[in-house]
Amino acid sequence: MALGFAVTGMVGGAVLKKANLMVGQKLILTKALGTGVLLAAEMRGMCRGEWMDGAIDSMRKLNRVGMEAALKHSATACTDVTGFGLAGHLREMVVASKVLVEIDLTSIPVLDGAMEMSNMGVESSLFEDNLKLSDAIQKDEGTSNKVFPLLFDPQTSGGLLFGVPSNKVESCLADLHSKGFGDATCIGTVTGKNFEKGGKQQKRPVRLVNKP
Repeated sequence: MALGFAVTGMVGGAVLKKANLMVGQKLILTKALGTGVLLAAEMRGMCRGEWMDGAIDSMRKLNRVGMEAALKHSATACTDVTGFGLAGHLREMVVASKVLVEIDLTSIPVLDGAMEMSNMGVESSLFEDNLKLSDAIQKDEGTSNKVFPLLFDPQTSGGLLFGVPSNKVESCLADLHSKGFGDATCIGTVTGKNFEKGGKQQKRPVRLVNKP
């Protein structure tokens, strides 16, 4: 037996789409990654209670708060981070916006227990499909970071990813932290427009780095 819902309606107020990231902007992620791997671990009886409590607390946080912060601090593009994982939804944004981005893996927030479970080989059932979306990522030193697999972890009630001007980062993060989004952080930069000679886009617009 399956049950599905469809919701229709009118959008009121400002609308942020995926396709308007601007060169020089910073990328803000509002929630930590790891709900997918922790839920998979829970189903296998491997997840500690405090880890699941942390995941549930994150999932209960409303993205309305993140959207209000994004609009207040001059965001121009936004997406939620859900079933395709951070890598998949970031891929959609950079391709639609025709930009190049650099992601600092050392800045990626991760839920307690998610790294441990990932290192033990625990994966969500959607992980392998999401991993195919790595075709947008440059194959460099970033892929050896232990956080790398979590970029493809499908998120249940994940956070938002949006671009803001560099001079708005500190105020935006302070705003999010004051409203209970303590894991919100800046994870990267829009480094340039994605055009090669002839107007074709580079096939791998996402560069991963490990900043000290």
